[in-house]
Amino acid sequence: MAAGSSCTIVEYFGGDDGYRCGYCKNEKGNFSHGMWSHAMTVQDYQDLIDRGWRRSGKYVYKPIMNKTCCPQYTIRCHALNFQPSKTHKKILKKMSKFLSKGEMPTEQGDGEPMDSLCEEGGLHGPVKVCHSEVASPVVTAILTEEGDTTPAEFETARKDPVSVPDGRGPETTPKPGVGADPGRPLCRKAKELRKARRLQKEQKRQVGGGVPASATSIPAPPVQLNQPKALEEFINESLPDSPLHRLEVRLVPVNDDDPQFMATYEQSAALYARYQMAVHGDTPSECNESEFRRFLCDSPLEMETPPDGPAAGYGSFHQQYWLDGRIVAVGVVDILPTCVSSVYLYYHPDFASLSLGSYSALREVAFTRQLQKQSPKLCFYYLGFYIHSCNKMRYKGQYQPSDLLCPETYVFVPIECCIPSLEQTHYARFNQDPDAGDTHVLKDLGRALVLYRRTVMPYAAYTRKRKCSNDEMEVAQYAGLVGQVCAERILLYRA
Repeated sequence: MAAGSSCTIVEYFGGDDGYRCGYCKNEKGNFSHGMWSHAMTVQDYQDLIDRGWRRSGKYVYKPIMNKTCCPQYTIRCHALNFQPSKTHKKILKKMSKFLSKGEMPTEQGDGEPMDSLCEEGGLHGPVKVCHSEVASPVVTAILTEEGDTTPAEFETARKDPVSVPDGRGPETTPKPGVGADPGRPLCRKAKELRKARRLQKEQKRQVGGGVPASATSIPAPPVQLNQPKALEEFINESLPDSPLHRLEVRLVPVNDDDPQFMATYEQSAALYARYQMAVHGDTPSECNESEFRRFLCDSPLEMETPPDGPAAGYGSFHQQYWLDGRIVAVGVVDILPTCVSSVYLYYHPDFASLSLGSYSALREVAFTRQLQKQSPKLCFYYLGFYIHSCNKMRYKGQYQPSDLLCPETYVFVPIECCIPSLEQTHYARFNQDPDAGDTHVLKDLGRALVLYRRTVMPYAAYTRKRKCSNDEMEVAQYAGLVGQVCAERILLYRA
């Protein structure tokens, strides 16, 4: 490991005690393993969420699936193949009416709950965390197993819309009695023609040096005949040309050195407190600035900007929804090597009837599709956990096509193949191959890396160095949960 290189450092806290479940309200039925992450690379976190882990601030937890009262299955949506449902289209039309005419729906939102601080199943954080020796991810030395010591060491910036021909070809007169003229294009709906002309008009305006395009629109693929309309088209149609209200989405890195993040920090924290108190009934002390920072700003993820990655880089971000010059909603997301992972959403309670939870999810799916054009392997949208035993959390299954993670073999299985099993029992193995197992199962505990007295070493070397060590069972449990590959890469802190 070269000096100054990024690495993941964690402290493991087990998970033997049960605690209150935010879903079914069982006082002692929620069980999960947890670890505190002092620093984490985006690849390590990608691999961990693909083994059923999830973060809340710097606390990373994994539900004990066959023991917890409400099993939480990792769910991902295939963003490139996503098609909005009728419900999703209604939500986008609802937003369009509000932006263009100021019409606020009289009914409340779609009933879609947000993952909240009190609802998340694994937020039973550590009692004590040691920061003294792991304040910096830089370590002083690496001890090999033989004992040798070696030095160690946006979102929606609008592009020019794609020009779409309006379908009008040269005027030719068909011969009588022959039927439709084969030399002319197929008939197109009037709505398609209007949209095509609008896109052409907008493009000419930009080329001609007119008013800059809004930062709210998403580049849409060309209109193809007899093809279902893309998500981007539905979103752009919900953003009228001359709106009464102006909506803009800004991607802001969660970084105290970023001027936009710091300039909007107080407004964002105030919005979070207002949301938590109105929607989740928090007291002011439960959603103050320090709680906001701990929960949604203190991320263990190290920002990375590889040449083959998205322009924004990898790491933790806030997607701010600005309405007429003020923040009305914030979606917290992690951009990882193969996915956009949704962390949380909070919004102004006055706009609850606009179904901002569903609307922001649709925008995040479109955002994932946009990033995939910059980084081809980034093609999934992770919605956190799917909880079939909790009716109000089943909405995540509406973002199709989607997969659930098998809790035993850690392979993703189409959700439609999983639902029949979940209808029968809360906990289920989804992989139908009885011989299949965890491909990253722990095979050699001695190769797991630990950080001891600022020195990185394999666990085998650590046990020789500390002959009276009695933590083998704990380390084996941790290594089994993260898997052999991560165990050989992540540094487990040892006091």
